[in-house]
Amino acid sequence: QALEDQYSPSHWSPRLDRETIIDAHLAVTAAGTERARASAQTLLHVPYGHGDGEKLDIYFPTDPSETFPVLVYIHGGYWQCLSKDDSGFAAPPLVSQGVGVVAVGYDIAPKGHMDTMVLQVRRSLVFLVEQYPRIRGIYLCGHSAGAHLAAMVLSTDWTEFQAVPDIKGAVLVSGVYDLEPILHTYVNDALNMTWEVAQRNSPMRHITPAVPAACKVLVAVAQHDSPEFRRQSQEYTQALRAAGWSVSLLDLAGVDHFDVIEKLSEDSYVLTQV
Repeated sequence: QALEDQYSPSHWSPRLDRETIIDAHLAVTAAGTERARASAQTLLHVPYGHGDGEKLDIYFPTDPSETFPVLVYIHGGYWQCLSKDDSGFAAPPLVSQGVGVVAVGYDIAPKGHMDTMVLQVRRSLVFLVEQYPRIRGIYLCGHSAGAHLAAMVLSTDWTEFQAVPDIKGAVLVSGVYDLEPILHTYVNDALNMTWEVAQRNSPMRHITPAVPAACKVLVAVAQHDSPEFRRQSQEYTQALRAAGWSVSLLDLAGVDHFDVIEKLSEDSYVLTQV
């Protein structure tokens, strides 16, 4: 039960009780995405593969230059809820500064298997590079389960793919980097992971030595994330640093597992500024 509580983010917020906080999060991200779609130039539901979930939404910069950087956002939801359709809320402050935003969809569980989700996110980046030569550098941003998927992207051997995305930075927010503890919680009911699957898909266990031009990584964690989420962020940061990566840990005061990412819709929020 203690482990279940540690991996129940709704258990730790002082703002709202655990019954209402997830509904509130869904409402905030959906409304923010609706605002973003109404105000930005978009291409929605762009297929990057043949699967139902293999689609992405593109929010173009308000005043795009010849080339522009792109923030690729990978949503959370414990690999089994949420979608790209709730994932455009961070676009307005960024598109106004000349940055494109791409919200990636993937096949969530129980339809999607962990191996499949990791591969889909990797393939979505290859698609972007091939289809949009105007992109000047990709910055990954993932929240919760999305931070896990973004971290798995950092450990990709791109020789298996047709293209190598120019990933300049990654912002990993309130993520899970070792899946082994998840096996022993309710979260795995839908995921149905074996020990081997968890090992194969744990970023903590697949840290590659940093190449000289490797991207910068920011690991962000909320003050009101659970001790386990905070421990995972700290240990993953230390492991990246030990492998020579340029990485920093940002501990965000006064936020929980949910508003730590919701506030990306605000210009003045510290993470938006970073």
